Parts: sequence; C-alpha cells; structure tokens
Amino acid sequence: MTRPPLNSPRTCVFTVVVSLLLRFGVVGFLYPEHLNPDRGFWRFAGEAGKIAQSLVEGRGFGSPFFADTGPTALMPPVYPYLIAGVFEFFGTYTKASALVMLSLDSLFSALTCLPIYFIARKCFGDRVAVIAAWTWAFFPYAIYFSADFIWPTVLTTLLLSLLFLMVLHLASSSRLSLWLGFGLLSGLATLTEPIVLSVLPLLGGWACYRLYRKNQRWFPSAAVAALALAAFISPWFIRNYRTFHKPILFRDNFGLELYVGNNGVSWHWASPGIHPSASKTEWQEFVSLGELGYMARKQHEAAEFINSHRGWFIWMSLRRAVYFWTNFWSLDRRYLAEEPFDPFNIFFSTALTVRALAGLRRAFRRRLTVAVPYAIVLFFFPVTYYITHMQDYYRRPIDPFFVILAVYALTPRGRLPEQPGGIRQDYS
Repeated sequence: MTRPPLNSPRTCVFTVVVSLLLRFGVVGFLYPEHLNPDRGFWRFAGEAGKIAQSLVEGRGFGSPFFADTGPTALMPPVYPYLIAGVFEFFGTYTKASALVMLSLDSLFSALTCLPIYFIARKCFGDRVAVIAAWTWAFFPYAIYFSADFIWPTVLTTLLLSLLFLMVLHLASSSRLSLWLGFGLLSGLATLTEPIVLSVLPLLGGWACYRLYRKNQRWFPSAAVAALALAAFISPWFIRNYRTFHKPILFRDNFGLELYVGNNGVSWHWASPGIHPSASKTEWQEFVSLGELGYMARKQHEAAEFINSHRGWFIWMSLRRAVYFWTNFWSLDRRYLAEEPFDPFNIFFSTALTVRALAGLRRAFRRRLTVAVPYAIVLFFFPVTYYITHMQDYYRRPIDPFFVILAVYALTPRGRLPEQPGGIRQDYS
C-alpha cells in the first residue's frame, strides 16, 4: 500500500481522529471534577450551567448564580442553550451530561485542525499546513481546555478559525452567497462570545479593501454580510429590550468585568473574592440591586477608581498586556501558591509568542497581504482585556494563529502558494 500524500483528505481526517481520541482520553481522567456539588455544581460551566438549569426547569433564560433572580443578559445565548439541550436529554448536572459536554468541546477542538490546515495551506503551503494541524492535535492548551473546561472558549476558537478561513476566500470573491454565509456565521460566533467583534469588522474590511484593489464589487457583498449578521443577532437584542426595557446589545456585564480588574487589588490578574460567584457580600448585593442595578453600581465604582488612580490603571493595563503575551504576572509566593503551573506556562507561552511574532515578521517581509489578517487578530483581539481584566483562557480563541505563525517561522524557506491570477512570490 502506498502512503497518502501529506495534503490528502485522508491525512486531514486522520489528524482529526487522533486529536479527538487524545482529548477523549484526557476527559476520562478529568470529568469527575465537574461533578463536585460545591456551590451548586459551580465547577460545571459556572453561569452558563446555571442559566441552562433555569431553562430546563422552565424559568426562562435567567438566574446565572445561586438562586432564582429572574431574567439575565449576563451571557449571550448560544452556549447556555447548548448545555440546556444536553441537560434535557442526559440530566441536570449528571455524569452523563458532563461527559457529553466535555466530549462536544473535545470534538470542537479536534475539528479546529481542519481550518488550521486550510488556513496555513492557503497562506504558507502544504508543509506548514500539515505541521500546524498536527501541532494543534498535540497542543497542550487545546487538549486541556477542551477536556476540562465547559465554557464557550473552545467553540469560539473553532468558529473564529472558520471565519478567518472564509475571510481569506472573501478577499478574492464577491460572490454574494459566500458573504451571506460569512454574515450568518459571524452572528453565530458573536452570540457565542461577543469578543470576536474586536476583529471581525476589521477582517471583513480587509477583505473589502482587497476586492476594491482588484476592481471587484465589494459594497453589495459587504451589505449582504452586514444584513445577515444583523438578522441573526436581532432576536437577541429584541428579547433583551422587551425583558429589561432598555437597549442591551450582547451582554450586560461590562461593569462587573471592569470592576474585577480595577479595584486596587493587583497581586492576581483576576482579584479573587469580589465576584458574585465567589463572594457572599457581592452575591447579596447582586440580589438586593438586581442584575442591571448591580452592573451599573460596579461600573460606577470601577470608573471612580480609575479616575482617581489613573497611573495604577495604566500600569495594570500594561501588566495585563504582558500577561496575555507571556503568561507572566508575578513570581510572588502568594501568587504561585494560587497558580503553581505558571512557571511552565510562562516559558511555553513566551516561547510560542516569540516564534509566532517571528513568523508574522517573516510574513510581512515576504507578502503584506498574507500578514495583515494575522496582525489584525493578534493585536486587536486582546485590547478589551487590557482595560478590564485577564483570565488564563482569554488567549485560547486565537491560539490557532499563534500555532500557524510559529510553525511558519520554523519551516525552511521556500515559496509562497500561488495567488489568484497566477502571481507567485519567493520568500527566499
């Protein structure tokens, strides 16, 4: 029997299968953590799990914490509804539900091998594509967060990778059906994790600019995508307005997120004990004021603190930026007791960042049009987190682009793939 070529469909499928089996194996060791009944099974999807429980029990989309507090807009709807569907068939906070949700996240992570392969192949060729896909299959963060983290992060990673791949094709096609699909998929991604809006308009704008430079029609295509996005997300906006009698776009928790990272506590990247899920005082305040009143109070407190401690805020924003790129926050004993794996994470994240930036620099030097969309994702995606607060999983949705660029930086020089119109460029 002959071995299939590296770029054959069989190779892609084999990569996904190996990736999935590896994640399933890790799930078998980690799933019991989600069955801990402490704080009402909080380890099982946190707010998303509580909203799903409310849906299954017939109380509607609400109650994101520990009691029936009424409707919520704390999270967008896609992932809580996904969990609710699993709860409906397999039971609320059961072993079967934990295994199904972790298996779904593992599947989302394994399928991400495919857009990684096709993105890298279109930009940098077959060799980079194959190595990048296999790197993702064994990528430690991809394995851990898919096998032990019930949260929208892994699904967002898959959706953002698919959207990035679509953008690469949109840059040379004004076909309305393709732009329609981009708008609809953007809506799904936005209602899964709104942070994707930090890059999607810029990526879409880049694709429009590429069409403009090629004298192709771009405005009708962009309009179709925008209308599709608006049509997809408008039911959520309408629901929020009817429920809360005020405009709420994707979620209402910006004030809380701002307060968590800007309250004077700096020994940790996310101040423990000041969130309603971890503080009795904050939880009682949430119940007393109601969700919208509580969020408004936290935003006011955070804004007052920032205005009176502007130097502190600038310094903390810089620290959050450093943490995003290197995973370094502190080597203090108190901090390391809370985050014992940080020494490894600092080394691994920093090394990956250095290689990815080297790959981005190499791409910029060889062909500007290839590098720009990567730069958009890497530099604009984390901006919101710089001013609010960080979590260790916030970088995960753009990990595929770090992997692709790092692999490209380490791959021997050759030729960039042929572009539309037969234009080819060496990168020697």
